[in-house]
Amino acid sequence: MTTAMKTIEVKVERTICAPPCEVFDAWLDPKTPGTPWNMGDKTLLNPHVDGLFYLKGKRIPHYGRFTEMERPARMQHTWVSPNTLGEESTVTLTFTKDGEQTLMTLVHSGLPDTEAGRAHETGWKYFLDIFPVQFENTSRKEK
Repeated sequence: MTTAMKTIEVKVERTICAPPCEVFDAWLDPKTPGTPWNMGDKTLLNPHVDGLFYLKGKRIPHYGRFTEMERPARMQHTWVSPNTLGEESTVTLTFTKDGEQTLMTLVHSGLPDTEAGRAHETGWKYFLDIFPVQFENTSRKEK
């Protein structure tokens, strides 16, 4: 008899100075700083339902498949790495219009309740602290 592994969920939100369609598209662009696709030394990205991704960063590979793609409001994909103990976890991103801005919410669920699993919160905060900066710079240039 095997016991189910205890899992956790991480939630990170940022308000971004751009409309949802721009934020959604930028998130899927490997050239955009602050996205996981930008971190890899090698990135394969096919962002549509049943499309696969593979990231080979400085130390560890990440891979998964897109399960939902509803531009510009929502996307979902699986996330597998040694830090998920090789198990599929799920990343859900929503992009909600908030005036002229977008509330971007990232929820990563099904993470193992281990030190490596909990470290995903720090990782996602790192990305989502970098990602909005380009939109702030763009809005400053337009003024």
